[in-house]
Amino acid sequence: MLAAHAHAFESSEDIISNVRVFQDGGYRFLKAVFQYSGAVAAEPGFEIERARFARPVTLADGFARAQAHLEAIGRPLTAFCACELRSPAPFSEAGFVDFNRAYAGTLERWNIYRDGINPVARTNVCPALEPPDAPSMYAFSYTVASTAQASRTFIVAGSGEAPEGKANYRDHIVRLGDVSKDGMREKVRFVLAEMERRLASIGFSWRDALETQAYSVHDLGSFFSDEIAQAGAAAHGLTWHFSRPPVRDLEFEMDVRAAARTLML
Repeated sequence: MLAAHAHAFESSEDIISNVRVFQDGGYRFLKAVFQYSGAVAAEPGFEIERARFARPVTLADGFARAQAHLEAIGRPLTAFCACELRSPAPFSEAGFVDFNRAYAGTLERWNIYRDGINPVARTNVCPALEPPDAPSMYAFSYTVASTAQASRTFIVAGSGEAPEGKANYRDHIVRLGDVSKDGMREKVRFVLAEMERRLASIGFSWRDALETQAYSVHDLGSFFSDEIAQAGAAAHGLTWHFSRPPVRDLEFEMDVRAAARTLML
């Protein structure tokens, strides 16, 4: 059962190298932790499409609307490959585990989460202004059939300045509690490197990214040129969401994607 896998974390080496194909969904994924995968990329014959809500909807409503949309376009629930969530405030470590159990339960019912492995990529952040009253869905992504010989569509899950696969986040946060300019610079460098590793694991690089997002309530202006832009992470600009990562004491998060298109629902 799902609860049995709540602490089934993987090592950092496995997170980077363990790419698997989810044939029922038409995509490959970077195996990470039970609550999400590190990245997804469309397999041959498919491409990734993204659907966004005008405003976040409750998680239950988001899943229901995602199911209705997939059914309407003739795609199975297993085509669901990524989602973007918004939460009221950063979780405690224990609260995050509890939330993730409930969230992954829907994917288990959809026959996506299997044997403790979750192929779905995810970003979950907490808006500093006008936060939702409860965890909500902002957008979701899924595969559709494609005639392109080689799809270049992918979603890299959000990551903050702590390695995944540890027993907790707090003991491994880069420059814990340090939001000075130097502290934030080191956090940004760590997350950029993690994005690069995830991109490389699924066969891509910054050059392939069409959209890059950053999530923080701290000033990023001084890092944009010499860290983010110089890394090649902002060839198409950078979307800065004034939001916090989902776990207390994390200060900076990023995600990256190249979707074939985005629909508004």
